[in-house]
Amino acid sequence: MVLAMMLPTSLASTIGELRAGGWESVSVSAELRRNAVARIRIGDPLFADVIGYDDTVLPQLENALLAGHDVIFLGERGQAKTRLIRGLTELLDEWMPIVSGSEINDDPYAPVSRYAQELVAAEGDDTPLSWVHRSDRYGEKLATPDTSIADLIGEVDPIKVAEGRYLSDELTIHYGLVPRCNRGLFAINELPDLAERIQVGLLNVLEERDVQIRGHRVRLPLDVVLFASANPEDYTNRGRIITPLKDRFGSQIRTHYPLDADVEMDIVIQEATIPAVDGVEVVVPDFMTRLVATIAQEARRSPHLNQRSGVSVRMSLACQEALAASAVRRAVRAGESVAVPRVSDLEALPAAMAGKVEVDSLDEDRDGEILMRIVQAAVLSVFRDLVPGDLHRGVVEAFDAHDGVATGDDLGAGAYAEVLDEIPALATAVTVVLGDEPESVSVVAPVLLASALELVLEGLHLSKRLNKRTSGSHSRYSSRGAESRAQGPGGPSGPVAATGK
Repeated sequence: MVLAMMLPTSLASTIGELRAGGWESVSVSAELRRNAVARIRIGDPLFADVIGYDDTVLPQLENALLAGHDVIFLGERGQAKTRLIRGLTELLDEWMPIVSGSEINDDPYAPVSRYAQELVAAEGDDTPLSWVHRSDRYGEKLATPDTSIADLIGEVDPIKVAEGRYLSDELTIHYGLVPRCNRGLFAINELPDLAERIQVGLLNVLEERDVQIRGHRVRLPLDVVLFASANPEDYTNRGRIITPLKDRFGSQIRTHYPLDADVEMDIVIQEATIPAVDGVEVVVPDFMTRLVATIAQEARRSPHLNQRSGVSVRMSLACQEALAASAVRRAVRAGESVAVPRVSDLEALPAAMAGKVEVDSLDEDRDGEILMRIVQAAVLSVFRDLVPGDLHRGVVEAFDAHDGVATGDDLGAGAYAEVLDEIPALATAVTVVLGDEPESVSVVAPVLLASALELVLEGLHLSKRLNKRTSGSHSRYSSRGAESRAQGPGGPSGPVAATGK
C-alpha cells in the first residue's frame, strides 16, 4: 500500500474523457508482457533488489511473463519467493481506471459486476471513473488450514440481506480476495497448506477465469494473474497441491539458495540491519561478512542439519546482525567510538542460528555443539582463503619464541596493536586479511586490526598450528611446542586444558 499517493490531475474523470484520450484496455497478462519487454529491451533488470537469480530463476520468470502464465514458485524457506511476487507490481502500469465505486476494479469498457454494468448502462460516457495505483492491484493470502472459500471467492453478505435485498440478488454478494484483485495480481503463500477442498475452488479461477458464489447464477470473468509459493512437498508433509490445480499453473519455477559465498555476501550487505547507537560507528569488515556467508554455505552442506528444511538466508542476516550487536555491546562498555565484530563475538551466533535450522541429532543437548562446529569450519575456510599457506610458518615460528597472545571480549584495540608490534610475521598476515579495508583511518584502523588479528589466531588454532586455552570469555593462543613443554609429562599444568578443533 502506497500512502498519500498523489493522483495526477491529467487523468480522465469519465468514460467519455477516457475514450477521447485514446486509452485502451488490455489484459493483466498483456500488460505485464508489454512492460517486461520494455525493460528487457533497454537492459533494465526486472528486479533491482533480488540478487543471485540472474542466470537461473529470472530467465524462467521472464519466459513465464512473456507466455502469460500463472506461476508457482517452489523452494525452501528464505529464497525470496514472496519478494519476487511482490516485485512484479512494478511491471504494472502506474495508474489504472475503474468504474467509480466498483468493489472489483471493473473495466470501464467491459464491466463484469452487476453494480458497474447498471451504472455504465445508466450513465454511458458520463460514468464517473476512479484511478487505482499499481500498488493497490496486488493481493496476498497466507494459506492456513482455516482459510475458507468465502475468504478467497466470496459469500452472501447477511447485512445486505437484512437491508431488504433478496438472496437471489447478485448485489448481496460480499466479494473475497480474488475478485477484489480483478485486473491485478493475486498471490497465495504456502499453497500446500490450503485445504484440498479450498484448492478445488481455485480451479475455475485459473482455467475458466470465473468464480461462482453460493449457487448464484453469476459468472464473473475475472482478469487475474495468479502466483503461488510452496515449499517442497516432500518436506512439508502438511498438505499437498492437488494435481488438477498444479496442472493449471502455466509455469513452475524452482528457486534456490545463493550458489556461492560472494552472492550471499552481497545479500547480507544489502539486507542486514546493523544496529544504530548514538556515539558508536559500526564497521563490519568484508572478511567478517564473508565469514557469515561461509557459515551459511557450510550449514547447507552439513550432514547434521535437515537439508530438506533448508538453511534460510534469514540465518545469514540474523548472524550478521548478532555479530554487529555483540561488537556494539563491547564498544559501549569500553567507551569506544567504533565497533568492529571479532572472532570472539562468534559466541553470539548459536542463539541467532538456532531458530533458523533443524538439527538432526538424537541428543538435543548437542545442538549448540553442532552449530559451533559449523562456525569453526567457516572460520577455517575463510582463513585459508585469505591467508596464504606460506605465511603460516612464519607466524608459528614466531610463536615458538613468544609467551603467547591473549584475546578476549573485554580487551581494547590497543592491546592487540602491541602484539602486532612484537610479532612482525603476525602483522603481515593481518595486513593480508585486511586487504582493502579502510585501515588508514586513524580511528577505525586499530579496531580493524584487532578483528583481523583474532581471525588469524583462530584460523591457525583450527589448522592445528597453535594451541588455544580458554577460560570464560578469555583465550590465550600459544605455540604447540611451548604448550607441550608447559604441560610436562603429567598433563595440563593449568586449570584449563588446551582445546583442539
